[in-house]
Amino acid sequence: MRTDWTAVWGVVAKDLRAVVRSKSVVIPMLAVPVLLMVFLPGAIGLAARAAPGVQVERLLGDVPGDLARPILDLPVEEQLIVLVNGYLLAPLFLIVPLMVSAVLAADAFAGEKERKTLESLLHSSIRDRDLFLAKFLSAFLPALAVSWFGFLAFVVVANGVAWPVMGRIFVPTRLWGVMILWVAPAVATLGLAVMVRVSARTHTAQEANQLGGAVILPLIFLAVGQSTGLLLVTLPIAVGIGAVIWAVALLLLRGGVKRFTRDALVAQV
Repeated sequence: MRTDWTAVWGVVAKDLRAVVRSKSVVIPMLAVPVLLMVFLPGAIGLAARAAPGVQVERLLGDVPGDLARPILDLPVEEQLIVLVNGYLLAPLFLIVPLMVSAVLAADAFAGEKERKTLESLLHSSIRDRDLFLAKFLSAFLPALAVSWFGFLAFVVVANGVAWPVMGRIFVPTRLWGVMILWVAPAVATLGLAVMVRVSARTHTAQEANQLGGAVILPLIFLAVGQSTGLLLVTLPIAVGIGAVIWAVALLLLRGGVKRFTRDALVAQV
């Protein structure tokens, strides 16, 4: 059956209005990305600019020479800034879509139960599959928007702080483009595939956040551990890593759609 996009976008619009009105959702959704993607890069960039003669060979001691060479070939005064704001802060950009999508997805069904609006939603004419898709988009689109606007803010801050030393724009690179446009949406989808199902099985958004945190935290640690290395690999490998994450995320989403039914939700009300 074809997707009823009118019904889907109707639910998405309703959910986004509810999110905007909820300070408990909006504040952590915006405050943490601002801290991670604006204030922290600015402070670290200023600190790196204040120590222009620091050698970075030791920091890159475990990195293969081919991958470390682009940094080591730079003038000494540029190396630390490029290493810190160009590479080491990369984990922040996979934490943000995971965190934002987890907060919104926890509110997807559990929030409806708290607000006593789930029953009217279940009695609407929207099909189960379309309802699941609408709840997914209600969290995916804001997570993507916050990540992309946050990255634009990071680019402005990182290049602005480093301009007296660099004299040029050094972020974003092609690998940054792959990470933001390809890997970050995949990571957000992976987190959502888990959190939407968790939200459907809990009674309150707080309970969903607590239970979902146990599931999302390993993904965050994995993102932190791998994202810096992702920016040191070749472009085809980075694209391949993103493809693997997309495959896992879509597989989990497909399983979620198949198992999602109104009857299961009614049993949790």
